[in-house]
Amino acid sequence: MSTLTVTINRLGAHGHGIANTAEGPVYVPHALPGETVAIARNGSHGTLLSTATSSPDRVVPLCRHFNPDRDACGGCSLQHLAEQPYTDFKRNLVVEALRSKGLTPPVEPLVTCGLGQRRRTVFSARRTDKGLLLGFNRAETNHIVSVEECPVAAPAIMAQLDALRSIAAALAGGSESFRLTVLETLAGLDVAAEGVKPLDEKRRRAAIETVMRLSAIARVSVNGEILVEPRKPLVDFGGVLVTPPPGAFMQATKEAEDAMAALVLAHVGKAKRVLDLFAGSGTFALRLARTARVHAVEGEDKLLKALDLAARTTEGLKPVTVEKRDLFRRPLTAQELKVYDAVVFDPPRAGAEAQVRELARAGVKKVAAVSCNPLTLARDLRLLVDQGYEIRSVIPVDQFLWSPHVEAVALLQR
Repeated sequence: MSTLTVTINRLGAHGHGIANTAEGPVYVPHALPGETVAIARNGSHGTLLSTATSSPDRVVPLCRHFNPDRDACGGCSLQHLAEQPYTDFKRNLVVEALRSKGLTPPVEPLVTCGLGQRRRTVFSARRTDKGLLLGFNRAETNHIVSVEECPVAAPAIMAQLDALRSIAAALAGGSESFRLTVLETLAGLDVAAEGVKPLDEKRRRAAIETVMRLSAIARVSVNGEILVEPRKPLVDFGGVLVTPPPGAFMQATKEAEDAMAALVLAHVGKAKRVLDLFAGSGTFALRLARTARVHAVEGEDKLLKALDLAARTTEGLKPVTVEKRDLFRRPLTAQELKVYDAVVFDPPRAGAEAQVRELARAGVKKVAAVSCNPLTLARDLRLLVDQGYEIRSVIPVDQFLWSPHVEAVALLQR
């Protein structure tokens, strides 16, 4: 490890300042372009020691846990960056990913994210000699930083930190760390513990008794199995109420979900038959079913059952059919796709290359692509453009405030 002074040239894709040196680029968390900083260098990583020249884009972070001089939480990487350069950075992640594949479609301004909107938060927990530790991991480590505030997370979640510590303490079976995924729902908090040692009868009883004393908790599950459910957790997909399975994927903020759904629905328009691929528990399918017959395809059985139950028990929807299918190994063929007027797909970070190759051959008139990874989105869009699709617009959506992650909705027509 060596100590040196460098000038930060630009921001990297992960939000770190990048200094160009004779030995190659050095990535410096919490540093901004134009700043002259002293760092402790270890290979390509630099730890910020002091700042000689500060950027005019630097602002005072809102959260006490975002502090490189102390035990900093790793949940945010860009809390020190002013609003306009921050939104430019997020939008440019999408622009540059598309450009890397030779694509230059219209990219709209970033749909922004506000404070306290994160309805789904993942905590780390561990029993220690001093008690239960609950918080977020320090960046690139397994070290848990105890938190007392989080301006990103929903107030309903942060108001229950003591309750969450009580639940974690009752579940902890040793000193190993585990995760608590907490989702704010209409019925209360849905808490999914993962990585917990199997519960003996004493711990099980203690955990159930703890939860039953906490009025804000709707459900607690352990390693995918429901432990106790005082009330069924409910989420609202455009007026359709769904009980998601324990620990299910959910868009991180309702505001971003609503914005993306509005874009998708407007693009699909009056299509009569719509296919929703990687449908989850119905984020888009159940909204689309207000005006169209929908076929929803998803690889996880529990998600599909939640979607199906909501569709069958909600009045006023057009027919919704469901299909369990691994779209990575067995994508719908071009022949199967041709019967649809529009296709929506929202895959995991790996994208949907195999499925998109079939979709490109099918010639469906309208396609809406939703992605949490600009790089795989760009790859998939390139396949569609090469087969005659036009990208009408791409809309970046920020639902992970002060992080380097960005969603995007791409609207295509043929």
